[in-house]
Amino acid sequence: MTISNVQPKSKSDLFSMFGLLVGCILFGLGSLIVAHIETVGAYAMAFWRLLISTGIFLALAKIFGQHFPTNKKAIGFALISGAALGFDLALWHESIYAVGPGISTLLNSLQIFFLAFIAFLWLGERQTKMQLLSLVMASAGVALIASPEFAHNDAALWGFVSGIASGAFLAISMAYIRRTHEVVRVPILPMMTIVGAGGALTMLPMMLLWNWGQIMPTTMSEWGWVFVYGAVMQCMAWGLIAYSIPKLALSLTGLLLLSEPVAALLIDYFWLHKAISGLQWGGAFLVMFAIYLGSLKAKN
Repeated sequence: MTISNVQPKSKSDLFSMFGLLVGCILFGLGSLIVAHIETVGAYAMAFWRLLISTGIFLALAKIFGQHFPTNKKAIGFALISGAALGFDLALWHESIYAVGPGISTLLNSLQIFFLAFIAFLWLGERQTKMQLLSLVMASAGVALIASPEFAHNDAALWGFVSGIASGAFLAISMAYIRRTHEVVRVPILPMMTIVGAGGALTMLPMMLLWNWGQIMPTTMSEWGWVFVYGAVMQCMAWGLIAYSIPKLALSLTGLLLLSEPVAALLIDYFWLHKAISGLQWGGAFLVMFAIYLGSLKAKN
């Protein structure tokens, strides 16, 4: 790694770096909204986030004249991506309720290892020693985080299972976005509209089944926060990240993406006053370093 790979070279690079950082922090703040609104269930929260974002992306696609795909296979792949994204969000929400925003967001970030596994299955990409080392490091870090949590939290097992599973579904969603583009290149706004619609449609029966009685916010204030969650975290944050990633060095991108779990952990500790032991902090930083190493290799 050279200095030129990690330092921004122009005002454009600085803007992209700032945009990526803000986008990741907004994602971390999204977990605070989920933790705050207790009247809406995990699947219902995912439904409203995706439904709101679908309406916004559809309007923007019409305004900017971006055309929707007509290829049925591409549309199908985009809908599958949306369905996986819906389960990613719902399970992430479940993990937030069980173990807090910080740990749940860190577990969700393990999606980079599921992406490597998908690449191995679909594309035959062999795992390198660096990837295997980063996986071992991440596993050790998760164990350090889990051991104190299991000692005092009855919901810890479900929190860790749902958090890790959310990362798997996020990886599946990303993989099917790639499959969509392999069929036909789809502009970003129509793509996110179809993805959002697929997720909302998938979450609709799930929230009716699992969140009956916790489907809708009960106050105007909660409705406002739900709208912010869909508009800012799903639309604005995604937009900043999608815009910034192609414009930055891979090493810098991998490092800045870690600001999301860092922000969530700090929010959990300082704002929500969750007790996080020194052992858990050590495990968290071990996991983040492993994710950083894995993300660099996965993008090369």
